Amino acid sequence: MFPVALIKFRVAPLVLAVSLGVAGCGDAEQSKTAAAVQRSVQAQISLIQPVEADVTSATTGSVVALESVKVASRLMGYIKDIAVAEGQSVKQGQRLFSIDPLDIEGAVEQARLGLRQADDAMKDAKADFDRFENLYKDEVVSRQQFEKMKLNYDMAVSGAAQARAGLGTAQGQMRYATVTSPINGVVTQKLANEGDIAAPGHPVLMVENPSRLQVQTAVSETLYRSLRLGQTLQVELDGQALSIGAKVANLSPAADPMTHTYTVKLDIAAPGLKSGMFARVLIPTGKRSLLAVPEAAVLDRAGIVGVFVVDAQNVAQYRMVRTGKTESGLVEVLSGLNPGERVVTGNAQAVNNGDKISG
Repeated sequence: MFPVALIKFRVAPLVLAVSLGVAGCGDAEQSKTAAAVQRSVQAQISLIQPVEADVTSATTGSVVALESVKVASRLMGYIKDIAVAEGQSVKQGQRLFSIDPLDIEGAVEQARLGLRQADDAMKDAKADFDRFENLYKDEVVSRQQFEKMKLNYDMAVSGAAQARAGLGTAQGQMRYATVTSPINGVVTQKLANEGDIAAPGHPVLMVENPSRLQVQTAVSETLYRSLRLGQTLQVELDGQALSIGAKVANLSPAADPMTHTYTVKLDIAAPGLKSGMFARVLIPTGKRSLLAVPEAAVLDRAGIVGVFVVDAQNVAQYRMVRTGKTESGLVEVLSGLNPGERVVTGNAQAVNNGDKISG
């Protein structure tokens, strides 16, 4: 048994040597093959250098309509019908709702009757005045009697005028029984229903103009002092950064006595905005240095966000990076890159790890 063990011992190194020899030859062949198949890809390369960016302070706010009207009735009465629904577009002068005119019609009829009686009384007083005027000229009645008839006639004329004005007022109330929209806009809220009692000062509908919107926020005194009318600020809505049209339109001259903040309103124009949306206003407070790469340079390979860094031999190596905000086509790189490194910024999708980059 011992010789056999010895043979096995001697054979084993031989097999190991042969195996190592074969493995060595395989590695050399693989290296030659890898070198032979290295691709050359045309792509744009950019040198990454620090850039200056604004440091901002965020304040919360909301989108509000510049034109927003609480529509109420000038009369007290039952709401007869509401002609519009929430979300419906309306034109200026379009009927919104009507008040039951029964009480108003009664008042108009009463005023009309009063005017008729006042006119009859004025006619009688005029006849008496004319008769006494002739008698006075003929010296049949005294001046005192004539003056009394003249006074009665003047009072009758005044009474008729008052009755006529009362009728006009009553008829004018009829116009208020039909309530129309004061602006072009959209009905955003219905605050009463048909059959409810409408009263002056109690809104029935809310109408606003969605084409004229503002972002309203409250800022501290320090931020307030840094703002100026017409200044453009960046506004974030639902994670989307919008800067076009976000211009400071109004700076409140007085602070809120409870919060000690100042109200700031910004004009904003962008598709899809609605009043009530949550907003974040970014106010510049200084500058900072950062690294940024074009959006086209940032890739997602197998769930790993990274860029292709090109070494001195123009070989691309994929490197994971941690990104920040995206603005104006540039992505902030928080970690993973150093100033002075070269990054593939054009045709990056066609590049693989180890490819040789040619410009």
